Amino acid sequence: MTEVTTGAQGAPGEMKDALLGFVEELKGFRQNIEKKLDAQDHRMSMLDRKTAFRARSPLSTEVAPEVPHQKAFNAYLRRGDDAGLRGLAVEEKAMNTTSDGGFLAAPQMAETVQAALSGSVSLRGLCNVVSIEAASYDVLVDRDDLATGWASESDTIESSASGVERVSISLHELSAMPKASQRLLDDAAFDIEAWLAGRIAEKFARAETHAFLHGDGLDKPTGLLSGAFDETGVGAIDTIGAMKTGVSGGFAEGKGAETLIDLVYALPAAHRANSSFVMSSKTAAALRKLRDGDGRFIWADSLAAGEPARLLGYPVMTCEEMPEIAADAPALLFGDFRAAYTIAERPELRVLRDPFSAKPHVLFYATKRVGGGLVDGRALKVLKFGA
Repeated sequence: MTEVTTGAQGAPGEMKDALLGFVEELKGFRQNIEKKLDAQDHRMSMLDRKTAFRARSPLSTEVAPEVPHQKAFNAYLRRGDDAGLRGLAVEEKAMNTTSDGGFLAAPQMAETVQAALSGSVSLRGLCNVVSIEAASYDVLVDRDDLATGWASESDTIESSASGVERVSISLHELSAMPKASQRLLDDAAFDIEAWLAGRIAEKFARAETHAFLHGDGLDKPTGLLSGAFDETGVGAIDTIGAMKTGVSGGFAEGKGAETLIDLVYALPAAHRANSSFVMSSKTAAALRKLRDGDGRFIWADSLAAGEPARLLGYPVMTCEEMPEIAADAPALLFGDFRAAYTIAERPELRVLRDPFSAKPHVLFYATKRVGGGLVDGRALKVLKFGA
């Protein structure tokens, strides 16, 4: 009896000691965890502090190959240092050395020039423009309507293909030579590429527009107004149908609106939907004064910014390279220019830095290859101010 009582009294003491030991171990484990958390928090705080002083850029998901090109080309334009360009890989076409000692311009600069040419008021916005890698571009044009017919299952189908004519457009070298001072090039804040692209595009646009209208095809494109006109007014693949006002150097009295209406409807219906007028500013000033039989002006100004004015419902583009109203002058073009005229070009732009020919200035000889030609004169009509 006594032994049983003694054993029962000792058990709680042992359990109490065990619980105290467990609690102590738990306290130690907690303190250890707290120390580790404090150390981790300290490291994260230091990392945040470092990244706050150093502006870390986000990681890029793709490599930008233009950066070395851009840097090397900029060094060439500013200082004539071509070591970076020559060190680029041969397969990087944008910077290959050309036969005349220059370099193909960086893609960004070539795209800027191209965008400026396309966005300017020029025939590029109306005509068909294609990029090629060859020295010429061939266009196949049907001489007449495609042969069609009806047939049943038992009839023999006979093909009578219409004639096809090949029109070849050769590419020619167009050049511009902007000039800059070396002091301006040494200014790091001066954006040399944007300035050079703007000057090149400005000179190219003027030269192109003149060639697309008046070029004789000798080392330049063949212009729309340089060939012979079909005086019957019908036109062909290689000639534009010409209509006349009936009066030398102007319109017949009270017949201006009627003459323009006749010009519009002389064009085949298939081409009228995409047609536009092209004329000089002085010709546009004369046409703005014309009225119809009810006394209303036939010229309608644009109601939205960026939209062209309209004449008899068709867009009008003013081009200062067009002839002005004079005796027997072809001062007005109307038709589907995209179907009538094709501009072919190579996409690359060449730049040669010349610091010697115009000291103390630096010349930049920029060239590109462009061609143009009439591919279907039936899609255009020209109005000549003659009897």
